[in-house]
Amino acid sequence: MSEEILNLSLIQLDALKEIGNVGAGNSATALSQLINRKIDMTVPQIAIMPLGDVPDVVGGPDAMVAGVFLRVYGPAPSSILFLLPRDSAFSLVDMLMGREQGHTTSLSSMDESALMEIGNILAGAYLNALSHFTKLTLLPSIPALAMDMAGALLSVILIQLGEMGDHALVIETEFTTENDGVKGHFFLIPDPGSLNTILAAIGVKE
Repeated sequence: MSEEILNLSLIQLDALKEIGNVGAGNSATALSQLINRKIDMTVPQIAIMPLGDVPDVVGGPDAMVAGVFLRVYGPAPSSILFLLPRDSAFSLVDMLMGREQGHTTSLSSMDESALMEIGNILAGAYLNALSHFTKLTLLPSIPALAMDMAGALLSVILIQLGEMGDHALVIETEFTTENDGVKGHFFLIPDPGSLNTILAAIGVKE
């Protein structure tokens, strides 16, 4: 797995970034319709990193985050992890619920459902883009949500994944509304062999 994901060429990375850009555009449209406000969503960077380094992306292992986790089923099985810093999660919930910014300081069951729906929308938009480029049918599982320190959250997920992947394809997304910015981090963690399946389906070679 490490060799497969670490030896990607610039052309292959550009192809994956383009898929991410299309998925981000799809997500921005869906979220805008959901909250009836204009939302811009960008993909500022794409990177590959060891899973153990993932907490550093969101402020370190002690940073409090909301995490939405899904499995992807189909010819290229993978895992999707969407992490939001706690304050960003609260801000996003306020937007979704039509509340004044700063209102939410803890998550109710309805708030949790809203965040899981965001995870569904993001995963669905990304997988739709991936399916469009690859012609592969990829389906997300029902999302799971947890609020915890990034390091603790990732440890639980790594136990679930076992040996299925040791590096993540990291796509950092940023939501922006008229006055408020919410930053989230979207991680695609391919199972062994899945990245080769995706790149072969795209027709991109080194």
